[in-house]
Amino acid sequence: MTQFTSTDAADLWSVAERMADAARDEILPHFRSSSLNTDNKLAGGFDPVTIADRAAETAMRDVLAELRPDDAILGEEHGTVDGTSGLTWVLDPIDGTRSFISGTPTWGVLIALSNGSGPVMGMIDQPYVGERFMGGLGRCDWTGPGRKAALGTKATTDLSQAILFSTFPEIGTPDQRVAFERVAREVKLTRYGCDCYAYALLAAGQIDLVIEAGLNAYDIQAPIAVIEAAGGVVTQWDGSPAHDGGTALAAATPELHAAALALLKG
Repeated sequence: MTQFTSTDAADLWSVAERMADAARDEILPHFRSSSLNTDNKLAGGFDPVTIADRAAETAMRDVLAELRPDDAILGEEHGTVDGTSGLTWVLDPIDGTRSFISGTPTWGVLIALSNGSGPVMGMIDQPYVGERFMGGLGRCDWTGPGRKAALGTKATTDLSQAILFSTFPEIGTPDQRVAFERVAREVKLTRYGCDCYAYALLAAGQIDLVIEAGLNAYDIQAPIAVIEAAGGVVTQWDGSPAHDGGTALAAATPELHAAALALLKG
């Protein structure tokens, strides 16, 4: 496993913030623009992509080419680049493109750094509202307009007191929806369609659970790093590591995670 000094961590966070700033510059001129065009990546169904997605990932890759040319890259829009350092930057330039094209500010830029066994640091950046959530390699903090605070998950252990977020029923198979609804029936409140912003809210101590399916590595690695740094737990629905994608159960506490996991397994 790669070992990082405090200097290494500071340098890596500086690179991540440079990438997030570059992505912001490319994305914001297109958000809520009447001239924004949307392409569909699927022949059947709807998986939207915009010029903002592609330009933001290109901008982040340009930063890496300058500052970290030996690192590998896995990105949603432009694929993989091999590296020699043993580290991989995992990029989703706009997680929540459906929200982006709808004008709702629940999408975000996801940046993670993986050492092969999983993410060691991650960032969830929401450019429009100016919020940035960071976790890993000595950081666990949130910045917003004129504010900065430590991240920390809630102490909820009882499902009946939990707030759950998800993109169901939009995402997931019929069987997965049945499993999700077993949990949803037991919680205090369920809200839908918040994309990566839900994970940020969990790390910030605002909600308790996020349950998702149909994920890729670039959808979940940054949230994993942020939530785990804040004290939460993230796995697949069978309890295995979630960093390669698939399903995800994110919980504020181990007790809450165990209770939701039991219901998802049926």
